[in-house]
Amino acid sequence: MGFVQKDSLRTMLISYFGIGLGFINKGLLFLLILSTEQIGLINLLIAVGILFAQLSNFGSVYTIWRFFPFFHNEERNNHGFFSFVLSILGLGILLFSLIYLFFKPQIVQFYAENSRLFIDYYFWVIPIGISYSLYLSLEMYLRSFKKNIFSILVFDLGLRLMVFASLILFWQDLISFQNFVVLNSLFYIIPTTCLILYLSHLNLLRFDTIKGISKRFKGIMYKYSIWNYFNSLGAILVNSLDVLMIAHYIGIKATGVYTTIVFLASAIQVPYKAIIRVSSPLVAEYWKSKDMIAMEDIYKKVSSVSLVIGLGSFMILWLNIDYLFSFLKSEFQDGIWVFFFLMMGRLLDMFFGLNGSIFATSKKYKYDLVFTIVLILSVFALNLYLIPIYGIIGAAISTGCALVFYNLGRLLFVYFAFKLNPFSLRQLPIIIIALGVLFLGNTFSDLFDNGILQLAFQCALVIGLFFGPILIFNLEPETNAYLKNGLSHLKRKLKA
Repeated sequence: MGFVQKDSLRTMLISYFGIGLGFINKGLLFLLILSTEQIGLINLLIAVGILFAQLSNFGSVYTIWRFFPFFHNEERNNHGFFSFVLSILGLGILLFSLIYLFFKPQIVQFYAENSRLFIDYYFWVIPIGISYSLYLSLEMYLRSFKKNIFSILVFDLGLRLMVFASLILFWQDLISFQNFVVLNSLFYIIPTTCLILYLSHLNLLRFDTIKGISKRFKGIMYKYSIWNYFNSLGAILVNSLDVLMIAHYIGIKATGVYTTIVFLASAIQVPYKAIIRVSSPLVAEYWKSKDMIAMEDIYKKVSSVSLVIGLGSFMILWLNIDYLFSFLKSEFQDGIWVFFFLMMGRLLDMFFGLNGSIFATSKKYKYDLVFTIVLILSVFALNLYLIPIYGIIGAAISTGCALVFYNLGRLLFVYFAFKLNPFSLRQLPIIIIALGVLFLGNTFSDLFDNGILQLAFQCALVIGLFFGPILIFNLEPETNAYLKNGLSHLKRKLKA
């Protein structure tokens, strides 16, 4: 885990800077400068654009992830692997661009009643979708070379800095809202362009012929890409169905509220995503070498670290949720329970760690399609029933429940198929301590009349009684190692 610790720590720090800037943008400036309807429009355009990107990549991201270790050969220009992936991606982008244009009347009709504002900006989804689709594949290609930092810099920091600048311009009446929307759509082109230039600088942007790949192996990769393309729809639609259906059934204002809470909840998953980003390529290498001991080792370690960070972050936010939401408009109060139900699903997702990566890169990846179909149908059916009754809280309940059952199903399959599990006895005291701290935090939730003092008390409670014992008694060695590496890195930087 040495490489994983070092790179994921850097990725995590950059991502936290990005989340901080994102919070300034979406958690502060969006709420101060934009109306709730305008927030809903921006987030709906991004949600549809990301869905477009994920649909149009045709599984190319998973092809890179799974098969690049077999083709990595600098002397032979990786056997034309990059060109092969780009051909898949190009076909997907062309096809879904045509589909999006052809079905415009049907999509417009879907949003005509409650989200008419979206119709006025319908075509600005396309630059978001195409740019992000290219970014996903280029970013995964860089990760295959263990180059994780630059893509995080240009997307998590660069993109958000541009959004920040456009918000200031709109706030000062230097641009119209229409120009603000257009700029935020075109901004997605810039990180993708930066990755292309960076790959060229590293001499990795090689458009060689794909003759180095045999027909048999091409067939295997096509087959794998198709299966994982449909498998990936589960995660995509879970993140998009709520937004799309809320915009249809309730309206774009409710979409603004829901997507803001989803963004705030995503902060908890930043460390987990950083670790997964670095660990996932190693899983493919372990399958190649059939090193199941190393596979289970990283599986357990990622799960344990994610458990500690996830529970700690959740407790800090949940114990202070009323105070934090007191700064938001009254229409955001339903977001408290949206946050809770979303986090129940996401905490379990973090705890089970690499089960998705292990599943997707194994020879039994086809069976994941069963879980994907169940996930999609569950979210859709629950949304149909719960959104009309409970509004945005119903959408959060459906997503949280679906994620719980989805992850449990995949966990059991990975265990029975490969004899791998992410659990260890050292995780039990961590969970018990967390439950105890939550109980104490709720018991003393009104200890101070001053909100800032209460916030400081709750944070100190979590840090002292949850993180303290874990660090002092070394209950989770990997978390301690992350902290020590972080402090050592900071000391070196201060001395330099």
